[in-house]
Amino acid sequence: MEDSPITPLPAVDDPIELLQTWRADAAREETQDPTAACLATVGENGAPAARMVLVKAIDASGLVFYTNTESRKGRELKGNPKAALVMHWPVLGRQVRVEGTAVLVSDEEADRYFASRPRGSQISAWASAQSSVLPGGLEELSQQFEDTLEQFSGRPVDRPPHWTGYRITVDRIEFWRHRDDRLHERLRFVRTRNGWQHDRLAP
Repeated sequence: MEDSPITPLPAVDDPIELLQTWRADAAREETQDPTAACLATVGENGAPAARMVLVKAIDASGLVFYTNTESRKGRELKGNPKAALVMHWPVLGRQVRVEGTAVLVSDEEADRYFASRPRGSQISAWASAQSSVLPGGLEELSQQFEDTLEQFSGRPVDRPPHWTGYRITVDRIEFWRHRDDRLHERLRFVRTRNGWQHDRLAP
């Protein structure tokens, strides 16, 4: 990892473009899934909860991941759509923090992505009541999978009504880059009425 500045502030107008560049770099260099991100939500009691998700799209409108809306994260996002994402690429010595609001993607967008998934993943979306208790353990889950497999035998698997995508619209985003001297670089963007305000932060 090099101790060199990231893109100079005057040249950075759009943090989403910088994020896309960093993610493309990660896709080439990282040994782990570069789409992985830690998603934090907040429950009714005000306590945070975090878990890993896969960010499948990044564009000007936000960052998209897909999940079961009846899962814990789905229920929490329904009650409080504020969320945070962290992407960490250790080989590159880079991290990105995103804060924003989760909104559901359109049915058309969810349908397109679901149709692109492997058939086994499509079956699992129906078979697993995500975050629910399994009294029968893994045997129960395996049986649910086999039953669902038989149900869709010989025909396409439709997207379950409880399975869709969320788009995190970005209100704040911070880029972090490692330095061996611990003077890590932090570049923060905050959305304003007039566009993006950016600042360097002390490590």
